Amino acid sequence: MNATVAPGRKAKAQRASLEEIEARIGHVFADRTLLARALTHPSAVNGIEKRSGSYQRLEFLGDRVLGLAVAALLYRAMPDEDEGALSRRLSDLVRAETCAEIAAILGLGEGVKVGPSESQTAVAKRGGVLADLCEAVIGAIYLDAGWPAAEAFVARNWSDRLTALPAYHRDAKSALQEWAQGRGLATPVYRVLSRTGPDHAPVFTMAVVIPGLADGVGEGSAKRQAEIAAATAVLLREGVWGGARDEEASL
Repeated sequence: MNATVAPGRKAKAQRASLEEIEARIGHVFADRTLLARALTHPSAVNGIEKRSGSYQRLEFLGDRVLGLAVAALLYRAMPDEDEGALSRRLSDLVRAETCAEIAAILGLGEGVKVGPSESQTAVAKRGGVLADLCEAVIGAIYLDAGWPAAEAFVARNWSDRLTALPAYHRDAKSALQEWAQGRGLATPVYRVLSRTGPDHAPVFTMAVVIPGLADGVGEGSAKRQAEIAAATAVLLREGVWGGARDEEASL
C-alpha cells in the first residue's frame, strides 16, 4: 500500500540506498556493514557506539589511506618534481575541501544516515561532513577489499587532478570572499551556531552569512576548520567549485 502525505506537509527526502552508493563509487562491498557505517553520522548513534558505530573511526583510517594513495600517484606521475613541489600538491589534493568536492560529485551526502535531531538534507550539504564521508568510504573500501581496491578508488577520483592543479594555495574562506566581492556582495561574516562535545574534543558549528544568499554551515574541531567547511559548502552549492575545477578561472 502506498504511503500518503498529509496536506500541507512535505514528503521526507529519501536516502540513497547502499546499492546506489556502491554504483556511484564503483565498489561492491563483500561486507556491506562497512559502507553503512561509513555513511552513519555521529548523531545517529548513542552511548558507547558513538564512535564505533559512526564514520569517525573509518574517517581516521581513510585519511591515512588517502594520503598514501595520492602520494604514490604523484610519485609516479611527476618524476621530475622535487619533494617540496610534491608536498604542496599532496597538501592541496588531500585537503578537506577537495574531499568534500569529490563526495559531492559522487552524491555521498544523499546516503548519509542522521539522527532524529538532524536534517538529512542539511547535513548532506555540510562541507565538513562531506569530507568526512569521503575519507570514511575510503577507509571502508580498504577494510573490505584491501589496498588495491582503495588505491583504485583514489585513482579514479583524483588522477585527473594531479596535473591540473592551479597555482592556487588559498583556503576556501579567501576564495569565497573574492567570489563575493567580485559579484558586488557583502564580505562574508562567520558566526558560531553551536559548540558541543567535551573540552578536549570540541565540535564547532559555524555559519557563513552573505546577505542575499542562503547561509553556509560547517563543522570542525576548531573554529577556523568549521569556517573553512562553511565556506566550502557555499562554494560547492553556488557552483564556484565543481568537478575538475580551476579555481583561478572560477574566481
